[in-house]
Amino acid sequence: MTAVPETILHALSLPKDPSKVTLSTSGLGSGFTSTGAIRAKVPGANGEEERRYFIKTSADGKAAEEMFRGEYESLNAIAGSVPGFCPKALAWGPLEEGQTKKYFLATEFLDLGARSRSDESSASSLAARLGKLHSTPAPPDPSTGRRRFGFPVPTFCGDTKQPNRFYDSWADFYANERLLTILSTSEERNGKDAGLRDLVEKTAYGVVPRLLGDQHLGYKDGKGEGIIPVVIHGDLWSGNADRGKIVGAGGEDKVGDVVYDPSACYGHSEFELGIMHMFGGFGSRFFEQYHRVVPKTEPVGEYEDRVRLYELYHHLNHHAIFGGGYRSGAMSIMQKLVRKYGNGE
Repeated sequence: MTAVPETILHALSLPKDPSKVTLSTSGLGSGFTSTGAIRAKVPGANGEEERRYFIKTSADGKAAEEMFRGEYESLNAIAGSVPGFCPKALAWGPLEEGQTKKYFLATEFLDLGARSRSDESSASSLAARLGKLHSTPAPPDPSTGRRRFGFPVPTFCGDTKQPNRFYDSWADFYANERLLTILSTSEERNGKDAGLRDLVEKTAYGVVPRLLGDQHLGYKDGKGEGIIPVVIHGDLWSGNADRGKIVGAGGEDKVGDVVYDPSACYGHSEFELGIMHMFGGFGSRFFEQYHRVVPKTEPVGEYEDRVRLYELYHHLNHHAIFGGGYRSGAMSIMQKLVRKYGNGE
């Protein structure tokens, strides 16, 4: 057990008495973050009650500041649309310790450990909760009053920064803020790659407008309403979903399927499905139940190609992070899509 920094005590309105508040570190986390859990005894209606919180800290300077802010906003965007689907973020900010400026993120505590996910037909299943998330329109942009594609702050998928500038066109957002941005990140880290650049540009400028363009996506026989932005988790592989409940931060939710470590944006619901298909772990039963809540977008005949196009971003991101191995998967997806759609056919 270690002492809880006063900055975190103040942010969570916890007592300073070390006999009332303890911090245990987990030894988990990424290469640049450490994690832990706080247990606190606080006054309640019937005497003292225990509360629990999850804590991340990092000394990675500016990157940690942006990363924790992005995760804070991402968690609360999801929790605001579907309460209980992920922990609420409670506080984040600088953590003054010694000469190194650290940052922290504090959230509700997520108690995991069930052996399997909920039955997909239940209201607390991943299919039902994700379906609700993807059926809830994103909030209007305060500056314009319109629902737009983007996010108020940058987010991180792995250690890749995603700028998330706002667009009125989903095709423009996906081409610019995802495909072309990750191409630039990859070149910064792995060096110039003429073959990769050629196919990414052909995909961004040819395939994306064809499959995701305004007056096309969300339309059938020339009729439709287009795409309404919804909150996207953004990094929803099977390792970021589990069964559990949120406990000890002033309330307690029922056990259900939950998600965590989001990298959110306001986008097209099917964007979520790209990484879910890439790594598997979500069976046909899940997609059957999910699409009962969120039907496949028109044109339905292009659904599988759209999911491949969305999966492409994660191949490119993994190539940017890890190098070589993921390049071939990205190239294969792009070659097939460019042959089929790149000439505006």
